[in-house]
Amino acid sequence: MNTFTVPRGTSDILPDATPLWEALEFLARKICKSYGYREIRTPIFEDVNLFKRSLGATTDIVNKQLLELVSSQREKPAESGSNGDRIFLNEYALRPEGTAAVVRSYLENSLDKIEPLSKLFYIGPMFRGERPQKGRLRQFHQIGVEAIGPNSSSPLLDAEVITLAMHLLKELGVKEPQLKINSLGSKEDKARISTWLRGELAKQKERLCPECQARFERNVFRVLDCKNESCKKVVASLVKDLPLSTPSQEYFAQVQAALNSVKVPFEVSPHLVRGLDYYTHTVFEITAAGELGSQDAVGAGGRYNGLVHELGGNPKVSYGAIGFALGIERILLAIGESSVPLSGVAVYIMAMKEEYQPLAFLVMQLLRKSGISADMSFIGGSMKSQMGKADKAGARFSLIIGEDEVKNNSIAVKNMETSTQESVALGGIVEHLIKVLSS
Repeated sequence: MNTFTVPRGTSDILPDATPLWEALEFLARKICKSYGYREIRTPIFEDVNLFKRSLGATTDIVNKQLLELVSSQREKPAESGSNGDRIFLNEYALRPEGTAAVVRSYLENSLDKIEPLSKLFYIGPMFRGERPQKGRLRQFHQIGVEAIGPNSSSPLLDAEVITLAMHLLKELGVKEPQLKINSLGSKEDKARISTWLRGELAKQKERLCPECQARFERNVFRVLDCKNESCKKVVASLVKDLPLSTPSQEYFAQVQAALNSVKVPFEVSPHLVRGLDYYTHTVFEITAAGELGSQDAVGAGGRYNGLVHELGGNPKVSYGAIGFALGIERILLAIGESSVPLSGVAVYIMAMKEEYQPLAFLVMQLLRKSGISADMSFIGGSMKSQMGKADKAGARFSLIIGEDEVKNNSIAVKNMETSTQESVALGGIVEHLIKVLSS
């Protein structure tokens, strides 16, 4: 018989691991809300052209990694007087990142007309056709933040978003995250720098790696952050002379001053450009030690003022937008598997005979209705085997229902940590457990 395995590049999140995921998500929501950000949830697939337009036709994500939904056409049954709707799934793609979908929702739901600045966050899965390796999956999960609004290009907002990213990582347990920042300048700066870079790199094009020779034509900025030693030598002197305009230099200086004022350490990295076409002005990347290896980035982001117009924003409005995304799987690699807590219930109920199981079931439901997490062995077993199950369940207390307990209308309550045991009247078991669990 054929067996099935998890799709390559994905992973199951098993019950022993979900408590840490829940804790990370709970803490992320709490911190984002404390900064005034509200949660948004968008579909996991969107119109494929949304990503092609926003990410850029020259990016690796669009050219190599976009997972499009492909299916033969399907026709809905026509209602009376209608021709039916044809559905073409290959018009859609699984989302490779969260920003484009958030901007689409921002515009579609007219949030720009409702509030002066929309501060949004999201938590969920993303999808890319990656070559699977540690820290790089085909389905991965992100915590993301986006701040979007008319006339919201403020260096202080840049500093707030970066500070929030660093705050999140530290609270989530990442030790000593390293922040690198850079400025790509305005849209006009990028166009001028692109032309200048291509001219300078053309003089040494043969020294570039094969991938960067292709990038030279598609997205010359990507040459700047290539890890190939030959390419790094070529661009070493160029990054010191990027022709950034005076207003862009002043903007970036204010971002740095704001970060210094709140004591967020950073390194200015002229090589940092990020891989998406929509970035302008401030870009940043955060790395961490741990088991990440070469994929040591746990988060990244930047400003993308032009994207709102690109996706249909009012051309008469000057939009500002900045955001970031943190990779949950990479955060887990950075903090280590030892941080995963055991899942557990407060109380585990054991019936010593099969005929006592209905009573155990009744007690379990009474506890649950009172807010006490509880479980039981539905197949019974010896005292030793059921105690083993209670221990594996992480229970703080076990309730034992045996012959004496049934005769006396009571329950034996055992403290799993101290191994002490006492008898409690059946009618007072809920009140007793609420008391001991709260102490």
